[in-house]
Amino acid sequence: MHGQTDSYFCSAMNHLQLFKQIEKKRSFLCIGLDTDLAKIPSHLLSYQDPVFEFNKRIIDATHDLCVAYKPNTAFYESQGFEGWVSLEKTVQHIPDDVLKLADAKRGDIGNTSRMYAKGFFDQMGFDAITLSPYMGSDSVLPYLQFSNKWVVLLSLTSNEGAGDFQYLKTDNGQLFEEVLLQAKDWGTVDNTMFVVGATKASLMKKVRKIVPNHFLLVPGVGAQGGSLAEVAKNGMTDKCGLLVNSSRGIIYASKGEDFADAARAAALELQTEMAAILDKAKI
Repeated sequence: MHGQTDSYFCSAMNHLQLFKQIEKKRSFLCIGLDTDLAKIPSHLLSYQDPVFEFNKRIIDATHDLCVAYKPNTAFYESQGFEGWVSLEKTVQHIPDDVLKLADAKRGDIGNTSRMYAKGFFDQMGFDAITLSPYMGSDSVLPYLQFSNKWVVLLSLTSNEGAGDFQYLKTDNGQLFEEVLLQAKDWGTVDNTMFVVGATKASLMKKVRKIVPNHFLLVPGVGAQGGSLAEVAKNGMTDKCGLLVNSSRGIIYASKGEDFADAARAAALELQTEMAAILDKAKI
């Protein structure tokens, strides 16, 4: 395995350490491990743990091209106990120089939040977790009590229903801006990121006025049609400040026995584009 057994207790990267990985790999790519048993190549189904075997080969083929992996926990929770085992083995296999981000979108308060944080950070070994800030600061602060861990707060998403709440008018503009204004002071640039969908790249300038230095996790490039160039133009900082996620476009690049090679080729295409963007920005 890439990760060591004691990696559960390794410190996550802070803001500058994450930037150093971006500089080193010339990449700000996050690969989403939304691993669906119904979509992985059929020849893997004979393995004792097909999901982990798939993830293992994807990680082995791409870890030098990305700075983060983002397993979506729903794809593992849906498989019951076996899914949690696959997830735990996957996290252990991710190298320690790659951010391990749980896409769990939790949003409860108090003791419940502390238990979620303990489970994902202490037991599973994740470095970061996505959260919904809808219930306010006491749904987020328990996670920030864990040193060298990150919270990634939903801010401006690109789903069809985003307009139901996120664009409502407030005294400070729109609701997504209010979320950013409030939440930016709950933590620091070393432990807080915000989710901003790639298809909302035109609004990133508004986001950057409120959180000029925080990292943004940006899903939606690739299969969802977001433009990497637009995201970089509107959201990049002098420390890059972006983690751009691609899931289906990489992990399902092929359904054949060459799936890992195809995933690498898809990741390399994005990494090459990212390297050019970083070079142009003199980062």
